[in-house]
Amino acid sequence: MTSPLLHLPGAVAGDGIDAPVAAHYGSFNGEQRTLEAGEGFVDLSHRDVIRVEGPDRLGWLHSLTTQFFEGLEPGAWTQALVLSPQGHVEHAFAGVDDGTAFVAHTEPGAGQPLVDFLDRMRFMMRVEVSVQTAETAVAWRPATAERPATYDFVPRDRLEAYADAAGPAAGTWAFEALRIARGEPRLGLDTDHRSIPNELGWIGSAVHLQKGCYRGQETVARVHTLGRPPRRLTLLHLDGSENRLPVRGSEVTAGGKSVGFVGSSARHHELGPIALALLKRNLAVDAGLTVDEMPAAQEVIVDPEVGLHFRPNR
Repeated sequence: MTSPLLHLPGAVAGDGIDAPVAAHYGSFNGEQRTLEAGEGFVDLSHRDVIRVEGPDRLGWLHSLTTQFFEGLEPGAWTQALVLSPQGHVEHAFAGVDDGTAFVAHTEPGAGQPLVDFLDRMRFMMRVEVSVQTAETAVAWRPATAERPATYDFVPRDRLEAYADAAGPAAGTWAFEALRIARGEPRLGLDTDHRSIPNELGWIGSAVHLQKGCYRGQETVARVHTLGRPPRRLTLLHLDGSENRLPVRGSEVTAGGKSVGFVGSSARHHELGPIALALLKRNLAVDAGLTVDEMPAAQEVIVDPEVGLHFRPNR
């Protein structure tokens, strides 16, 4: 779904799964500052959108996912995961219910597989699930003093009108730099097939610990109780002497030994080059690292000892 906003002045297309939208509109550093000031928007219209409707939808989603959907108030945003029986993350999505249907966005290309899974689990429930990407686009607006950051669902044929009203536009390079700095992972970019929610800082935000049984719950509960996830998501501060970013999936080493892999990376307008990495839990938090032949320092996102998934106070 190539975005019509690529026709805006200065727009440069992204790459990889973000290729259908603009990476920047001429100044990704300036665009980061604009977003941090609470202005503008980011075109994420390449993300997939799904719709779940029917009177049983919230109880049904409650039984299948990591999130507490029962009694979800209309207009309240929520994030949820679908896990394998072993607790590995298979799907991640975020959305809002309007009182008649739950609409959510997920990674580009992940909508149909998510709908296929949900459809197989309908049984006798009064629900209907569909992919709505062709009809509905996604945009992101930064937080202001009056409201938190939010995702907007925009009729795809109204996207250009939305951009006229919500501008200035910022690209995915600015959005990704701020996301990485916040320590927020993307499924498939900062994860692998073995990733569990406890490693990624998703306990609390996408995993509700006071709800009934769901697939993969035993693993989540056991690791949370023990307080020691096998690996931990970490923010890397990369050496800025080289004008490049590490290749996604590059090995991270300490003392010549492999300790994990790097996920997404970006150039932050204040922090410089940064990246997210999944590292072995028992690696010392002050250990010097090397990634793609570049030195890197760690900043804790997921605590390796207590399993309390938080960003420490600076």
